[in-house]
Amino acid sequence: MSRNLSLRQQNALRLTLIFVLFTVLTTLAVVFLLMQPLAKRATSDLAGLMVLAAQTWGELPPDTRPAFERELMASHGLTLAVAPPAGATQTAWHGIYVRELETQLAQRTGEPLNFASVEAGTEPWLWAGLPVGGRTLWLGFPRSRVGPQPLAAALVTLSAALILAGVAAWWLGRSTVAPLKGLAAAASVLGRGATPELLPETGPRELAALARRFNQLARQVHDLLEARTTLLAGLSHDLRTPLARMRLALEMMERRPDPAWIERLETDVDEMNHLVGDVLELARGLDGEAAAPVDLAALLETLAGRAWEAGAEVAVQCQDLRISAPPAALRRVLGNLLANAQRYAGDGPIELRAQWHDGACLIGVIDQGPGIPQDQIEAVFRPFHRVDASRSPATGGTGLGLAIVRQLAQANGWEVCLENRQGGGLAAWVRVPTARVHRPVGGEQ
Repeated sequence: MSRNLSLRQQNALRLTLIFVLFTVLTTLAVVFLLMQPLAKRATSDLAGLMVLAAQTWGELPPDTRPAFERELMASHGLTLAVAPPAGATQTAWHGIYVRELETQLAQRTGEPLNFASVEAGTEPWLWAGLPVGGRTLWLGFPRSRVGPQPLAAALVTLSAALILAGVAAWWLGRSTVAPLKGLAAAASVLGRGATPELLPETGPRELAALARRFNQLARQVHDLLEARTTLLAGLSHDLRTPLARMRLALEMMERRPDPAWIERLETDVDEMNHLVGDVLELARGLDGEAAAPVDLAALLETLAGRAWEAGAEVAVQCQDLRISAPPAALRRVLGNLLANAQRYAGDGPIELRAQWHDGACLIGVIDQGPGIPQDQIEAVFRPFHRVDASRSPATGGTGLGLAIVRQLAQANGWEVCLENRQGGGLAAWVRVPTARVHRPVGGEQ
């Protein structure tokens, strides 16, 4: 059964492969571009010295040869012998330097030559037999004279690479895997319907952005769950009142039939139907609607005309603006804001204003009512929250109008804000970031 590697193991494997490949390439570059040319030059000098020493020794008088041997040993670390060294063994592998030296000696003597190794004291010696004047003269030097050891250097470097790969994998795992584990744990908590603790928005840019986005998602889920709880609680609470009145009306009709009780029942049914309709519209607030050209001046005039019929004084200030937006959603948002202004502004005038500002269309519903306490500016967008403490629909509505406005705005990428005006009144602004639609010449678009 296959087992997936952890991120730390994958990082260790990748880093190991990278370090090993780098080590191999570095070793090859050092060997062929640096060590081999240096070894060729050094072995050429040593081979020339060895051949010259053998020839000089052969030409010297016998009584001067011991002095020459001592000088050769003291100055160049070479030893001369007329007989093969005892215990000499032929070895096929001596390394790059010795192999190149064998090649250089073979070129100078014209005969193939292999070094023999002799264990002498604390370190081995290398001996080569050179033909001089019809005889073979043996020259030797200690193995330590051959300094470069590319194979050992490659093994040391490779070992260091593996250690570095392990350390780097541990460090990457600590700095990368730990935040991901925290994200996985928080996502598990969120999946169970609970609210997780917010993640720290620190670390690398990508992880910080991921944590920031997850925190936003967690807040949105928390708000949705809170809104659902509030919605159900408020709906059940607001339905009890008309149901209680209907039960009372039915009991009274049994005792004393009267058309007034029937009229009261119809009023309560209409109130319940309006409440359920608002709840359903709030639930459908996230349904997408295609954008279409909207004649903003005509839309505002239509909304103002309906308000005039209800007895409100509404003025429209709008340029000849045509924007691209979902028509039904925009109409519902502005209609709810206008209805809210009518409910709280009393007999004061209401102004509908629209203008193009900073690449977006800014639409305002401005009244001269009492405004909203500053500490409730955001709270009024929650379902069933009412500034009026009473639960009477006659004075406070169902408490869903502004919640529908906020949800429709968020679903379409709009911004809604409320602000108290100096001197009294409330201004509700809707910012619609959309492209301006130009009216074609000679007709409507």
